[in-house]
Amino acid sequence: MAFETLIGLRYTAARKPGGGNRFISFISLISMLGLALGVAALIVVLSVMNGFQKELRTRILGVASHAQIMGAEGELDNWPAAVDLVEKHPRVVAAAPYVQQQGMLSLAGQVKGVLVRGILPGEEEKVADFARHMKVGRLDRLQPGEFGIVLGAELAYALRAFEGDKITLIAPQGMVTPAAVLPRMKQFTVVGIFEVGMFEYDSGLALVRMEDAQRLYQMDANVSGVRLKLDDLFAAPQVVRELAGQLGPDLRATDWTRSHANFFRAVQIEKNMMFLILLLIVAVAAFNIVSTLVMTVQDKRADIAILRTLGASPGSIMRIFIIQGTLIGVIGLALGIAGGVALALNVETVVPFLERVFSIQFLAKDVYYISDLPSDLHWSDVRIIASSSFVLTVLATLYPSWRAARVNPAEALRYE
Repeated sequence: MAFETLIGLRYTAARKPGGGNRFISFISLISMLGLALGVAALIVVLSVMNGFQKELRTRILGVASHAQIMGAEGELDNWPAAVDLVEKHPRVVAAAPYVQQQGMLSLAGQVKGVLVRGILPGEEEKVADFARHMKVGRLDRLQPGEFGIVLGAELAYALRAFEGDKITLIAPQGMVTPAAVLPRMKQFTVVGIFEVGMFEYDSGLALVRMEDAQRLYQMDANVSGVRLKLDDLFAAPQVVRELAGQLGPDLRATDWTRSHANFFRAVQIEKNMMFLILLLIVAVAAFNIVSTLVMTVQDKRADIAILRTLGASPGSIMRIFIIQGTLIGVIGLALGIAGGVALALNVETVVPFLERVFSIQFLAKDVYYISDLPSDLHWSDVRIIASSSFVLTVLATLYPSWRAARVNPAEALRYE
């Protein structure tokens, strides 16, 4: 072992005046614990934000789709050929046609504008996840010619609609009569209610059978487009680019990253800002090492002078204190990573325990759609946090080590 490393390790474990080693000095312990808490907090917060991002993405894509093929004019005529084409792509798991139009629902004097989506229940279940979110009824009760409708929970609440109620759907396309242009209206029966936990869908989406939607909106056998499910949702942009080259000029493709770009971009920006803010806490803890080393250098001036007279170079003196500060940082970093990872992996257990102990609820079910605190640990985040913290720790050792290397042996030993 090089003498710089040996002395750096000995300085980390300070000596009592009367002899005997302590495990670690009090000030070094405070620096370690501060760094450990900062790193652990950063890991836990980023994991929780990843959990919220994943939960929101799951809920959105439970209703939306990974990708969509649509007609350039709003209608797709030969949709079975489009389904056959896209299903040949190795990353496409399933495809389902749909009709999507604007409408207005009326019941007992209550009126709400909605997005009407005509689906084939058997095919829709392959690309979406409505079955898991059904609160009342079943999706397969949408039968052709029976004009059944499935409402979002908030929409049903606003209309005061229940299963079995007759509700009027008004289409914007009008019927031309000698007297005037009259809106197209059709009475539907409520056969189900879903709740996905996203207000946008729960309050503004209604599902009907695709054949019924085609008849109401006078689309004949045409559809609005085809919804796709992929084996990897993050591959959607690449798959869409590949499909765009195979589709004709009258078709266009889009994916979930475009249709919800602003929302996911806002979540990502928030995560990045939280990372920077919490990294400042880690930086403060790391630079506590500066005060630790400055005090050590001041206390060890005589030892430094003796080492210089024995032939130690200024570079060797710098390495001694760099090793001491780095060791403090590495121990604190290891403790923080271990504690942060353990807590991030057990947030779902720890949070309910704290709620029971302190009789509080962090996310009330009657206020928040996501009532449980989710966590999704990404090891890439842990690596970034560890490397950033280590760099800050090493930077914090440079100034005190430089001051130690500038100690004048004659001045230091004058009063010894």
